[in-house]
Amino acid sequence: MMFDAAMLKNLEWAAMFLGLANIALLIFRSQWNFAFAILSVSLYVFIFFESRLYAESGLQVFFIVANIWGWTLWRKAASTGIDDARVPVRWLDWTSRVVWLLVTAAISLNLGWLMHRYTNAAMPFADSAIAGASVAAQILLGYRRIENWVIWIAVDIAAVLLYIDRGLYPTAGLYGGMLVMSLFGLKEWIEAEKRQRIPA
Repeated sequence: MMFDAAMLKNLEWAAMFLGLANIALLIFRSQWNFAFAILSVSLYVFIFFESRLYAESGLQVFFIVANIWGWTLWRKAASTGIDDARVPVRWLDWTSRVVWLLVTAAISLNLGWLMHRYTNAAMPFADSAIAGASVAAQILLGYRRIENWVIWIAVDIAAVLLYIDRGLYPTAGLYGGMLVMSLFGLKEWIEAEKRQRIPA
């Protein structure tokens, strides 16, 4: 182990609080959500690795890069003049939804098989399904698509169960809180998209 159990638990609590701040800022479309996300996921790289959730650990590295990318996209969108702190959002078309679903499922199943075959991962298919869906949700978030919240809701439900199974109770609590916040975020972004369609 890289960290003793007490240190790992302290890191988990810190990552949890940073993650909650990230989601709270995200709901209201604040660009500052990305700073808190980067700090939170940086800690989770180590937490998940120590818990033998390797796909989740690797996913956090992806999240670091994706949050930097997302922050860049959001800064550009905010500079279009709609509002300095808030960015415009919109829906995917039906064809795009089907493509996203099929690609996400294929990646998740293949990653699960690889983890099952070549690692000692604790729960390779659940871990990989959460990782694959999280990647899709994070990319859609970067592009400001409302469907990101629907995926995050599914991820949060699955993650709570996985983290309880692995004894990661603060992280399970974080994802329980993120589930509630994701429901609120979905509602807020749907309303924001409707307001955007009303001529000024």
